[in-house]
Amino acid sequence: MDAAEVEFLAEKELVTVIPNFSLDKIYLIGGELGPFHPGLPVRVPLWLAMTLKQRQKCRLLPPEWMDVEKLEKVREHERQEETFTPMPSPYYMELTKLLLNHASDNIPKADEIRTLVKDVWDTRMAKLRVSADSFVRQQEAHAKLDNLTLMEINTSGAFLTRALDHMYKLRTNLQPAQGAPSQDF
Repeated sequence: MDAAEVEFLAEKELVTVIPNFSLDKIYLIGGELGPFHPGLPVRVPLWLAMTLKQRQKCRLLPPEWMDVEKLEKVREHERQEETFTPMPSPYYMELTKLLLNHASDNIPKADEIRTLVKDVWDTRMAKLRVSADSFVRQQEAHAKLDNLTLMEINTSGAFLTRALDHMYKLRTNLQPAQGAPSQDF
């Protein structure tokens, strides 16, 4: 899975919009959306919210967690804990990127939010590198990585898998095969 596929999955997350048009319920394969009434908030998938926003048919409301004070707490908690802490959304990075790219005018303190989310991401990536290094040095057979998001796993998964595969090959080549004649005299 690549980053674009993870972003595609994130676009299914529900966000709140305030439409400036009227429309009855929309019936889609994934469920029904609406009704839409001017000035009344309605929850829709992010993909629809971005489309409506691009057509100037709504105003996007940021998710509850996308607030400077809440993100500062998340950042500090992440920095204090040795393990990965639960994120406010399983798609926090993708939602931040998409919302700030398409609706930054609807998000108060957008630049501060972008910086805070990047700080959280950088902290988590540093933890992941340290965890991977420790895992490799101790020659562990498995690891438990709770509270990682799909994008974080996607970012490091391919590298870590290839590295572990190379280590396995090196270890098996260094060990004598069973039943092979000994070189002892």
